[in-house]
Amino acid sequence: MPIYEMTNDHITPLAETTFPAAKIREREHLQRLLREQIDVVCADTLVLAEAFRDWEDSKREIDLLGIDKDANLVVIELKRTEDAGHAELQAIRYAAMVSAMTFEKATEVYSAFLRANGKTEDAGDALLNFLDWEEPDEDSFAQDVRLVIVAADFSKELTTSVMWLNQRDLDIRCVRMRPYQDGQRLLVDVQQVIPLPEAQDYTIRIREKAVKERQDREEQGSRQVLRKAFWEGLLERSRGKTDLFGNVSASKDSWIATGAGFSGGALSYHVRRHGSAVKFHLCGEKTLNKARFDWLSNMREKIEGVCGISLEWDRSSGKESHVIGELQGGYRDEPEQWAAIQQRMIEAMIRLDKALRPYMDELRRIGPEEERC
Repeated sequence: MPIYEMTNDHITPLAETTFPAAKIREREHLQRLLREQIDVVCADTLVLAEAFRDWEDSKREIDLLGIDKDANLVVIELKRTEDAGHAELQAIRYAAMVSAMTFEKATEVYSAFLRANGKTEDAGDALLNFLDWEEPDEDSFAQDVRLVIVAADFSKELTTSVMWLNQRDLDIRCVRMRPYQDGQRLLVDVQQVIPLPEAQDYTIRIREKAVKERQDREEQGSRQVLRKAFWEGLLERSRGKTDLFGNVSASKDSWIATGAGFSGGALSYHVRRHGSAVKFHLCGEKTLNKARFDWLSNMREKIEGVCGISLEWDRSSGKESHVIGELQGGYRDEPEQWAAIQQRMIEAMIRLDKALRPYMDELRRIGPEEERC
C-alpha cells in the first residue's frame, strides 16, 4: 500500500521506488545510517560491530552485530532487494557463529568498533552502562541470539520460513524499509512485518507456550524411560531378598505397589527426581480407613523401633492414609548411584513390612473388606 501526501485539495500517492533506482547502496548508505540510528529498525539495541567477521575459515560478515537490554546478541542482516534472498539462512548461520561470544569478547569487539568510528569512550564501561550492570555477568550474557532481517520486501518463501522457525523457539524479526520518491526527497516507510507489532506480545506468549509444551513432552518421555529402567533395576535387585514384589512388573509411573495381605492395605515404592520413599497405604471407605489408621498409630513407637527409620504418619481427610518412610536418591541421580539407592529402598521396604506384619490380622478384623486400593 502506497504512502499518500494529503493537502487541502488532494490525497496523492507518492511514487514508490527501489533502493537501486535511488542509488542507495547496502553498505555505503543503509548500513552506515542504521549503524548510527539502529532504533529505526531495532529498538533498545546497542551496535557492537559493523561488517563483523571475527572468526576463522570464513569470509562471511554480519552487517551489524548488536546487543539488547536483556544481554541477548542481535544479528542484523540488511538487504536492499525486493525479496531479501536467503537472508534467514544467512542470519541463522551468523547466529550460530556468534552464539558463544562472551562479555569479554564483546567488549573487545565493541572497543574496536568505537575506535574505528573515532570514539574514545571505554567499551567495557559503555557496555555495562547500557545493560544496567554493575559488573560483568557471564552467566547472563548472550544466553540467546535474536535475528533482525531488514529489506525492501520479503518473498513468501522467506516469510513462511521465518514464521515456522519462530514457532520453534527462534526469534527472527522482519523489518521492511520501502523507499518512496517525493521530488528530490527520498522517504522510507519502515514497518515490522513479522511479527506484527500489535500481535508481538501474543505471538511471543504462544511461542513460549508451544516451547514449554514441547519441552514438557520431551521431559515426560525421558522421565518415563528413566523410571521404567529404575524399576527394572530395583525389581531385579530385590530377587532373593524379598518376594513382596515378585509378581509386580516395572512401570513408567513414579510408583509400584503390591497388596499388604488384606483389602484396603497396600505397600508401595515411590521415586522422584532426587528422592524416594516406601509407603504403607490404608484406603477405601473413609470411616473404616480412619479407624484402622488410628488403631495402628497407637503402635507407632514399636513399629518405628523395628523399622529403624523415622516414619511420617499421614491421616488424610480423604479415603487414603499413609505411613511413609522418606529416603534419599531418585531416578535423576547418576545411574552409577542407582544400585545404592535401590538397595536402600529394598532394605527399607523389608523393614517396613516386618514392622507392620504383626498387626495385619488385627487391621483385617477392624472392619469389613468393602473396597480395594
